[in-house]
Amino acid sequence: MVATGRPSATAAPTTTTPPKVSIAKRIGLGGGLLLALGALAVLAFFSIALGSRSITIGTVFDAFFDPSAISPDLTVIRDMRVPRTLLAIAVGAALALGGTLLQGVARNPLADPGVMGINAGAALAIVTAIMLIGVQSAGGYVWFAFIGAGISTVLVYGLAATGREGATPVKLALAGAAVTAVFSSVTSAVVLANVDALNEMRFWQVGALSGRFMPVFWQLAPFLIAGSALALFAGRPLNTLALGDDVARALGQPVALTRSILFAIIAVLCGAATAAAGPIAFLGLMVPHIARFICGPDYRWILPYSALLGPVLLLACDITGRVVTAPGELQVGVVIGIVGAPAFIALARFRRLVQL
Repeated sequence: MVATGRPSATAAPTTTTPPKVSIAKRIGLGGGLLLALGALAVLAFFSIALGSRSITIGTVFDAFFDPSAISPDLTVIRDMRVPRTLLAIAVGAALALGGTLLQGVARNPLADPGVMGINAGAALAIVTAIMLIGVQSAGGYVWFAFIGAGISTVLVYGLAATGREGATPVKLALAGAAVTAVFSSVTSAVVLANVDALNEMRFWQVGALSGRFMPVFWQLAPFLIAGSALALFAGRPLNTLALGDDVARALGQPVALTRSILFAIIAVLCGAATAAAGPIAFLGLMVPHIARFICGPDYRWILPYSALLGPVLLLACDITGRVVTAPGELQVGVVIGIVGAPAFIALARFRRLVQL
């Protein structure tokens, strides 16, 4: 028999499309999303009600339903806790979605914004702004951090895309590690030579939601909302990329273009989130795996679950940091690190938990 090289009409592999989800499972997954949304609403309320300053539940309701009421407690709620809660929701969703996209694009189950040089680029930009311009506030250096994160992302993807094979997962990881090493070294050198830069960087590098008022939220809200909306529609392309580049091309997927678009969305999400709250580690790493454990490998479900579970985890850690050390406060980046380190070890130890 002579092979003609033509694909057989009946030989289409059944593994090239995501598994069909039964109606019962869809109802169950939809119910899970509603539960996650309810948990987010409850935690948002506690985030506004709880803190180092004791405020009654009645005062919390007055802050929303009685605009004419004025008191120091109402000022704390309206000017500090509400912006902090909104920022936690937006940043949590952005980091979780960015981590999900990054793991799908790079096909690396341990990928997060820190691996791809995003945090290092933002840190270098902030140090430069402090040293050259004298910026000393979160609202002042937020744009520099955003631009630095974007530049590092473009640089990582540009380095990985060189060559015949394009931006393969291995090249993305290597380029991210190289850019992170270079930027971190330059940042350390500048910080050691500049006391003002050192003091500002110590606070920013912890990862915090405190001290970020409503202007910071409004500055970055368009990027966070637009990036999150675009990410939620990336389920099908990610499902196709998960099958491998060769299969994706055979199915008509423009692999290079798809990766470029998804990487741009990652830059917007992680860059804006890092600029707003600092380099919050582990959240973009853990949440996609939690979502994958709940709903399976279909990115059409992983993405919406990540968008809800990210803020849930971030708010829970932020509330914990305020309540446990009251009347002081433990920054959310520290709490996430305490929770995330064991989770990272578990992901690296048990390989079956990190299969994409």
